Amino acid sequence: MNSKKIIQEATDYIIKTSQIKHFDIGIILGSGLNDLFFDVEALYIDYKDIPHFKTSTAPGHQGRFMIFNYANKTIIAMQGRLHYYEGYGMDAVILPIEVFKELGISYLITTNAVGAINENYEVGDIVIIKDHINFMGYNPMIGSNNHQGSRFFDMSNAYDLSLRTEAETLANKMNINTRSGVMLGYSGPCFETPAEIRAFRILGADIVGMSTVPEAIASAHANLKMVSFSLITNMASGVLKEKLNENHIIEIAQAKSKDLKNLILQLIWTK
Repeated sequence: MNSKKIIQEATDYIIKTSQIKHFDIGIILGSGLNDLFFDVEALYIDYKDIPHFKTSTAPGHQGRFMIFNYANKTIIAMQGRLHYYEGYGMDAVILPIEVFKELGISYLITTNAVGAINENYEVGDIVIIKDHINFMGYNPMIGSNNHQGSRFFDMSNAYDLSLRTEAETLANKMNINTRSGVMLGYSGPCFETPAEIRAFRILGADIVGMSTVPEAIASAHANLKMVSFSLITNMASGVLKEKLNENHIIEIAQAKSKDLKNLILQLIWTK
């Protein structure tokens, strides 16, 4: 995890640049979902300009913060995240979460594009993550403690139950079909083998992705409430005969993102 000095310097830059000292909600927009809020007036801050931040190299990730107001709330959203598979250490991957905590946000909303392990799921489904399996081979909390929270902390409510319940209730009222599932975090960057997917299914995973799990761990460490939405953009390797393709995943995410955007906006409005 990052030192208090690194976290504070990155936080101070965002506050100085935006001239905003307190933020209400943090959002992380995943693959193909960077344009979820394309139609709002916003201030943009590139990651490359923030002290200690890395640049985003993943396709479909713009690599910048967008700051905007909605429902009388100040929102800071990441258009693209940082991934372990990009060659960055976990310190870089979770730095935005540690900064969110310092910015005072009340809760965090994350999104991602995932593959479906559960054969009852379909492309285009929205999954509200209820738990995860960390299969990335590393824990982002390894190292000296930055004192945002105890080194030994509970993970049983990493995906906040109250936020999940509220999101499910809103989705039902909006006639948006959602599922509740377990995500397996995989380091990538290659897609999983069919044998791995069969093993993950036995372990109890419903979906698989290459992000979010480190962020959930960092959020729990910082005692920060988080709710995570996954958009299924493909069936996992071996479920169907077709080969997996990143461009196809981004296209599906963009095409199916309208319901997810409306659900997130409604959640923000009601909080």
